[in-house]
Amino acid sequence: MVKHEFQTEVNDLLNLMIHSLYSNKEIFLRELISNASDALDKLNYLCLTDEKYKSINYTPKISLSINKDAKTLTISDTGIGMDENDLINNLGTIARSGTKGFLSSMSGDAKKDSSLIGQFGVGFYSAFMVANKIDVISRKALSDKAYKWSSDAKSYDIEEASKDGFGTDIVLHLSDDEFNDDFRIESIVKKYSNHIPYPIFMYKNEWIEPKEGEKEGHNEIKNSQINKASALWRLPKSSLKDSDYNEFYKQISHDSSDPLFHIHTKAEGKIEYTTLFYVPSVEPFDLFRVDYQSGVKLYVKRVFITDDAKELLPPYLRFVRGVMDVEDLPLNVSREILQENRILATVKDQSVKKILTELEKMLNNDREKYMKFYSLFGKVLKEGLYGFSANKDELLNLCLFKSSLKDGFISLKEYKANMQKDQKSIYYISGKNEAMLRNSPLLESFKKQGIEVLICDEEIDTIVMPMVYEFDKTPIKAINNSDINDEIKNDEKIDETAHAGLIVKIKEALKDEVKDVKLSNRLSDSAACLIYDKNDPDYAMQMMFKQMGQEAPSVKPILEINPNHQIFTKLEANELMVNDISNLLLNMAKISEGIPVENPTEFAKKLTNIMIKAL
Repeated sequence: MVKHEFQTEVNDLLNLMIHSLYSNKEIFLRELISNASDALDKLNYLCLTDEKYKSINYTPKISLSINKDAKTLTISDTGIGMDENDLINNLGTIARSGTKGFLSSMSGDAKKDSSLIGQFGVGFYSAFMVANKIDVISRKALSDKAYKWSSDAKSYDIEEASKDGFGTDIVLHLSDDEFNDDFRIESIVKKYSNHIPYPIFMYKNEWIEPKEGEKEGHNEIKNSQINKASALWRLPKSSLKDSDYNEFYKQISHDSSDPLFHIHTKAEGKIEYTTLFYVPSVEPFDLFRVDYQSGVKLYVKRVFITDDAKELLPPYLRFVRGVMDVEDLPLNVSREILQENRILATVKDQSVKKILTELEKMLNNDREKYMKFYSLFGKVLKEGLYGFSANKDELLNLCLFKSSLKDGFISLKEYKANMQKDQKSIYYISGKNEAMLRNSPLLESFKKQGIEVLICDEEIDTIVMPMVYEFDKTPIKAINNSDINDEIKNDEKIDETAHAGLIVKIKEALKDEVKDVKLSNRLSDSAACLIYDKNDPDYAMQMMFKQMGQEAPSVKPILEINPNHQIFTKLEANELMVNDISNLLLNMAKISEGIPVENPTEFAKKLTNIMIKAL
């Protein structure tokens, strides 16, 4: 027997399980049965695709039994099993899907925290909520050796053991009498695991009444199946209730919340497939991680193939959970086949269209529900606008934006319906701070004319909006771009020649800091603003390049000045102050757009000098 110590993170996790998470203890059984189902999936797949395993003769099943006297609950499966290294890697060290993430996400609310268990792949450890000791006896398929892993949540031992047949037995030494009961266990199975695709048997000790001629009755162990063991996605929609769908979602997603909605599709014709997709009502923990886990399981003719194929849906739909079952694929699907197979490509395209269509229906018919969805996954959807997405138009229909004219969110379709008669484009302003954007000098002429501007204050907007050129044949343009100068109406004609001399002097004063200095027709109250040439990245995009580790091009802005502002009428009469005033105007324009001043000390000195002279 070899004694091992748990890793520090696992120790922390076990202490939390034992002492804190008592609000939803019953989920331990859902997690252990789900693990057993995964073990059966793996062996089933190998038996169909690997010559070494094809000779194995086995009956896939999960069995539960309670020994009330010994206070033990045993969960057994006939799956792939584990050898000594598997036991150490899977049970003794940090869980691959995120023990650290689980611990860092703890809120202190036991009910909320316990619902995270399955999502972070720490489901096995949840058994310590109801057991003070756990024995795991396992024998890997094709191996003659079995091993026993035992733990009291402080350390664990591994030793050789004997076991008839391959698979895994998990023996829980119960610390809680609530689960030392046949009926309680059966009700949990029916609640969470009814549609596990393998039969779950319950060994129950039943009292048999005496037959005629017998003096007394006797106890007899009866073995009965307690779950439906059906591939729910293959059942007719008419035979399923919302509760059936919700229970199945919880089983495959390890999420204790009901999904926001589901989409169940059966396609027949040249390509036959069935899909059942769910949109969660809570944000998956790895949603914004590069190494996110795919939420869609791939089956071929009900045979589980993989749950780690990110190719099944585009990254901007990575929040979707569910099942994709395709008829005409080979069982030994390789990574290359997943990427290149024509049938799978067609199923993927059709699935994406179906999901986006259902989301648009929700946007049009249930705005409140859609707003809940959009608050969770709107940023992720917008990622699909980057580059040359095949469904860019459909995604644009689904995107919502804040407005310069009203509270709340609007769609591009709603914006276009409200456009002024002679308005040529859809306008937006992007940056990180909503309040700063709403008070930007760039908005002044639009406010004056009552033209709506989209307020894009999310980081993703800075990346994707320059990639969006039009919506429904209407151009989409940033208002800090020189490209819209000709579209801005101004009743007052600007006399370029009257201010030509002053403009030349301001250009000379700022020649190292700006690309150009121009008179502005977009300002009414402010003295100056910053814009950028048509093809130049603005400041927010330059910063985004740097955050992404890319080399950001050094682009100078254009300073536009308001010729009707008092500063310029007075400056033309006192041109000795052109250098100081020009520098102050540039830095004030930067501050208005959230751009840091490069030399704050120098800026403060010049501002102080100006104030002294004014006094």
